[in-house]
Amino acid sequence: MKKDFVIRILFIEHSVEEAEQIISLLRNTGIAVRPARATTGEQVQAALNELEPDLVMFDPANGAITLPEVTRMLDALGSDYSLLGLVGSVDNREVAELFEQGVHGVAARSMPGQLLAVLRREFEALQTRRQLRRLEATQRELERRCDALLDSSRDAITYVHEGVHVRANQAYLETFGHASFDDLLGMPILDMIDAANVDEFKNLLRGHTRQEKLPNQVSLRARRADGSPFDATVEFAPATFEGEPCLQIVFRRQAIDPAMLEQLQRDPVTGLYNRAHMLEAIDHAVIDAAKGKKGQSLLLIEPDNWTALVSSIGLAKADELLAGFSDRVRMLLGADDVAGMLAEHTLGVILDSRPDEAIREWIARLQHDIGSGIFDAGSRSITVTASVGGSLLGEKNANTELLLNQASQTLRTAQSLGSSQVELHDPAAREKADEERERYWLDLLRKALEGEGLVLYHQQTISLQDAEGDYSEILLRMNGPQGEVLPGFFMPIAEKHGLTGAVDRWVLDHAISALRQREGQGQQTTFFVKLTAASLQDNTLLKWLGERLGQAGFKRSRLVLEMTESKVMTLLRPAQEFVTAWKQLGGRFALEQFGSGLNSFQLLNHIDADYLKIDRSYMADLPQHPENQKKVAELCQQAHALKKQTIAEWVEDATSTSLLFAAGVDFVQGNFLQVPQRLD
Repeated sequence: MKKDFVIRILFIEHSVEEAEQIISLLRNTGIAVRPARATTGEQVQAALNELEPDLVMFDPANGAITLPEVTRMLDALGSDYSLLGLVGSVDNREVAELFEQGVHGVAARSMPGQLLAVLRREFEALQTRRQLRRLEATQRELERRCDALLDSSRDAITYVHEGVHVRANQAYLETFGHASFDDLLGMPILDMIDAANVDEFKNLLRGHTRQEKLPNQVSLRARRADGSPFDATVEFAPATFEGEPCLQIVFRRQAIDPAMLEQLQRDPVTGLYNRAHMLEAIDHAVIDAAKGKKGQSLLLIEPDNWTALVSSIGLAKADELLAGFSDRVRMLLGADDVAGMLAEHTLGVILDSRPDEAIREWIARLQHDIGSGIFDAGSRSITVTASVGGSLLGEKNANTELLLNQASQTLRTAQSLGSSQVELHDPAAREKADEERERYWLDLLRKALEGEGLVLYHQQTISLQDAEGDYSEILLRMNGPQGEVLPGFFMPIAEKHGLTGAVDRWVLDHAISALRQREGQGQQTTFFVKLTAASLQDNTLLKWLGERLGQAGFKRSRLVLEMTESKVMTLLRPAQEFVTAWKQLGGRFALEQFGSGLNSFQLLNHIDADYLKIDRSYMADLPQHPENQKKVAELCQQAHALKKQTIAEWVEDATSTSLLFAAGVDFVQGNFLQVPQRLD
């Protein structure tokens, strides 16, 4: 969101203090606000007329006016706006009702980050809608002007959709000998082409349908309505007509030889394309990039120390030197590459689709050929080096002016570093860096699974009801280049590349070994081990677990497998089959983040869980939230009625521990009680 925007906000809010807190929050984060507040219908109408708000924040607790009344008043105003529901905390039913009544978003006072994110999103969406309407108005005006120019043009121009005429100007009608467009309506464009060129033209139309790049010009023989032929050059350009994609085709009678026309597009000194044609080629490359073509690049190439070179050989020989320099560039061009002069001694090159490495190799080859060569300038022979600046071309910078600015800036940067330097701008640098980072961590994870790169921790789960034995949650870490990293860092990569099942087996194998060792020392320990979704769908895991536990020789109930409630809900049938089979082997099962769903206990009709780990959201500042204390007590009461044990995680203070004991929680876990420790 731009800092210079002032957001006009109308608060329909019962509390002045609450509104002021939100205004202060916005201003403290650098958002300029022009606020107003209203509670009654009359105040709302007056504020709408005076402020013309961008955002309206409606508090459902405001009893003087209803949300449907506010919506009607806003619609009657005739302006675009964003209407936000303002709630104390996110309640699914309340949020659904607000959306049903017309709000565009819901912001929670209790979550400042969420409130800011929603407000920014809705204001930016509003700005986008307004900009879109301005662009549509501009487009309509441009279309009107284009129609006027089309009708006044002396070139024969037609628009073709799926090979059929949909629009043509007067010059086109006169060129082909038709009285009105009614004669052409619905007529195939191929009827205007001589039989000798029909197949060639048909292939061009098919190429356009497949979104292939069309040639700038084609020479062929056209045919008038009376059957008389004439030689023409034909130009193509993508266009739209009445919102539909089509092809603009311009017919020009051949007044000059095509070879002569080609010559006119060339720079007389270097033989490369001139500036006008080069800029046109850049426009075409930008259009292709906007359509999704990848791998193109624009390079700007200049001889180093040009002023000093010209001074040493004399101005009269500068063209000879530049021509020799350009020849080195021309010799390296591919069939679809384009090179031309963009300034006095600045060459532009559009490299067609290549990998990034191939672009750098091309530049290195060019600099080597130039730097190792000898250039003749009259009676003198000299050596030259070249600096190259450029920009890779993609959808993000598919704009001619932006692309030229980026390439120019990189060339100046390269020249500031010395001779024979290269500087490239990559609009997708961040994405490529992320891909490189992911490849690095994927390689690290694979090596960790094969060696000792993974590390297990455990955190005690303490019984509040004097249960026998020790209980611990198994936690996973991985050795990184700068120390151990948490699963949230590497498990998404493991999931993306299908390695979560292998990680689960590694953790289970090492947890079973640790349990066996403790059992041998006379300790009665129970481990809680997390499972990923991949393991639920692994048909071989339970067999492997049974064999592994058989070798270990301890009570299988010492191993409790656990998954989050939300994951189990999305994989209910495989989860049900897995848990049933696991319990038949003698193991136990726990549901994490229990109580986060709309009706969590209904899930227990399908999943026979032994432990319910209460959702951590209830533990945040538990002493200050009586409603959460009440909810935890209700969860425990229902769980005990079903003979399930409850565990409260993320317990961070003694007061919370006392409250949880009073609520009937069976186990507690958190850094306040014990920080995670290495399992070994």
